[in-house]
Amino acid sequence: MTSESRPVTVHLVAGEESGDALGAALMRALRERVPEIRFGGLGGRVMAEQGITSPFDIHELSIIGFGAVLQQLPRILRRIRQTADAVIAAKPDVLVVIDSPDFTHRVARRVRKAAPEIVIINYAPPSVWAWRPWRAHAMRRYVDEVLAILPFEPTAFERLGGPHCTYVGHPLAERVSVLRPNTREAQGRLADPPVVLVLPGSRGSEIRRLTPVFGQAIAQAAAIAPFELVLPTLPHLAERVRKATADWTVRPRIVTDPAGKDTAFRTARAALAASGTVTLELALAQVPMVAAYRVPSWEGWLFRLMTPLTTVNLANLVLGENVVPEHLQTDCRADLLAAGLVKLLSDTPERRRQLDAFVRLDAIMDLAGRPPSQRAADAVLRVIGRDS
Repeated sequence: MTSESRPVTVHLVAGEESGDALGAALMRALRERVPEIRFGGLGGRVMAEQGITSPFDIHELSIIGFGAVLQQLPRILRRIRQTADAVIAAKPDVLVVIDSPDFTHRVARRVRKAAPEIVIINYAPPSVWAWRPWRAHAMRRYVDEVLAILPFEPTAFERLGGPHCTYVGHPLAERVSVLRPNTREAQGRLADPPVVLVLPGSRGSEIRRLTPVFGQAIAQAAAIAPFELVLPTLPHLAERVRKATADWTVRPRIVTDPAGKDTAFRTARAALAASGTVTLELALAQVPMVAAYRVPSWEGWLFRLMTPLTTVNLANLVLGENVVPEHLQTDCRADLLAAGLVKLLSDTPERRRQLDAFVRLDAIMDLAGRPPSQRAADAVLRVIGRDS
């Protein structure tokens, strides 16, 4: 059987929910192009729906922060070896590692060392433009192509001497139509009491650190301008979130189903959110927000030492200016968060500034182009020479 006639085999490795969603969309797009394609690797629930049988639950890997990683290091190393050995044994045409670089890149390095003939693609690369920029050049040893989800990343990888990088688009581009309100919902955003979203993160450590101060901020803001509070979260985090918010004076309505979350985004007037991907999601949904984040003080000190960034807010980074107010570390205080949130509940200069900036995202992110998953599938097949 020639290489052109045998089925294409693709192994994908994703270590958390965001990578799982990316991997599943890529799998669907690849199957549309190559119906007989075969998949293997590691993923979560939605990749399983597309046919991947994972050797363990990726929620084991949902940790953040240097301290947490050190505590779980023996188990993480065991899972890295297990995942890499499975790829090496399967000998796929291509390995696509997705996000979660502390895990997936260690898998990629082991695969490259043991089976250098396997093409390796990194989808959703590490933030080399933010910190540890030397990683870009180091990736040349074990990554053949980078598929970027942020528009400024190809330039950054070129500047830093990394592998060839192609911008394929952010996965949120495929969800804009369900995130943005129709005419009726847009009018509903102006109704009283307004809907406010509170989004304290998707990792246990984030929930633990941010829910106390978020609860205090919500209470202070609601005392000035009453609102209905909605907290979208993932199903496996629902019970943890319920316990973490049990003592809030303003109790949130917890939403776990995707349709309910989308409705909340379309009807919300403002949000209080953990800095991260969700800030870009809110910006695309045209929901003004206040963002905040907090890690142990030594981690914050180390991050400031190693990065030139003045914001970790993804909406601000894509826009290229600090439009969304962000309160980090010691500035992550209930009074500051409450004051910022109240300003977004009426027609204020602060609210208008964010809404005006969010309009620019369509052009910056090329939202009118082909869906990112299709672009990513094209790139994968091009790299392995099966794009004819």
